[in-house]
Amino acid sequence: MSDNDEPPSVLGTEEAGTGMELPATLHIAGLVLRRAESPPYLACWSGYFPGPEGSEPAGMNVVIEPAAPPEETTLQLAHDVVSRFHDFVAQALEYCRTRLRERRFDLTAKELSWLDLPELPLAVPEATVWADQTWAIRFTESRLRLADPYGILVTFNGTQPVDLQGIDDER
Repeated sequence: MSDNDEPPSVLGTEEAGTGMELPATLHIAGLVLRRAESPPYLACWSGYFPGPEGSEPAGMNVVIEPAAPPEETTLQLAHDVVSRFHDFVAQALEYCRTRLRERRFDLTAKELSWLDLPELPLAVPEATVWADQTWAIRFTESRLRLADPYGILVTFNGTQPVDLQGIDDER
């Protein structure tokens, strides 16, 4: 059985602000996610995929609000996302290539021309799975004005991208 076929597991526990114990580490499809510092009302585990030397690593997060250990269905969704991460990133990029041409995104002529390049100006993907079974990929770096300051978020419903938005200070 390969790392990607192993069921998600949790290791160690730590006390949450609510008096419950939370896993210190999640092991999901060969990726290690460690409990990150967060406000007491939520629990977040983060990990990074290995990448080429000198590049920013792609990230993975599991977020539970209110703070609690992740349920089996959340762990299974996280496993599916980790196992197919690169496929989902490619799917999200193609979705962006198509949807960003819409007038509502108000891209400049120069930005629109970037959508025809083999590599889109979107980088450093980070997936987040929430306890309610929703999930998204955020491209944390981009030259597009729409991505300033926090990136572009592609929301998925199951395995299909369904929405995209620029993330700004008003969120």
